[in-house]
Amino acid sequence: MTYKIVFIDIDGTLVNEEKQIPNDAKAAIKELKKRNIPIVLATGRAPYFFSHILDELGLSSYISFNGSYVVHGKKEVYKKPIPMNTLELLENTALKNNHPIVFQGSKEGCANHKEHAHIIESFQSLKLKAPSYRQDFWKEADIYQCLLFCEESEEKVYEEAFSNIHFVRWHPLSMDVIPTGGSKAAGIAQILNILNIDPKEAVAFGDGLNDKEMLSYVGMGIAMGNAHEDIKPYAKFITKHVDDGGLAYGLQKISLL
Repeated sequence: MTYKIVFIDIDGTLVNEEKQIPNDAKAAIKELKKRNIPIVLATGRAPYFFSHILDELGLSSYISFNGSYVVHGKKEVYKKPIPMNTLELLENTALKNNHPIVFQGSKEGCANHKEHAHIIESFQSLKLKAPSYRQDFWKEADIYQCLLFCEESEEKVYEEAFSNIHFVRWHPLSMDVIPTGGSKAAGIAQILNILNIDPKEAVAFGDGLNDKEMLSYVGMGIAMGNAHEDIKPYAKFITKHVDDGGLAYGLQKISLL
């Protein structure tokens, strides 16, 4: 199979625990660009939390918010915000359980709680500054993803109460909240449709629980050596650790480098 496009997750795949892009990964992406193979970042992050990565690598296409907001060549091509009535119910439920939320729009994200320890800790794990407080931000902008801060033992109340939003844990203290049916795979489908590329001709690299659908959807789903164990069965190939040349090694094994 000749692969025509590569989708790459960010945290744990493109960047390591220190949130740095290893030099071998930078070199691999530079070589893909020389070969005119499109590269698309596919992440749960908001665009403003990886714009510096796009600039560093010279990329302009991405799938953000786990598929809810897609940009190709710097143009918005797909948007799926969470309905406002759902946001209101989510906030009310979270407030009753003393769980803070960060509401994320395409341009900024704001928390409904001032300096909550769980928000600060989880954002520090990404080497990012915690968002500012704005109580009614969810009423002012389209919200594509929320970050709900609760522990795994507290998830059930949300999963039982909501049918039109989906919860994916990304941190011991936090879950991504996205529209039901939303996933990185759904975002990938938008890009492939624009470029007239069959999913069988696509490659995706990932390591986390939010990469399951993406790795299953493309023709060559590659899990990092450091990937969550529950994700590895969905990949066709397990490459090396992100700090051991995992991205470059995977591309070499499928003859894209």
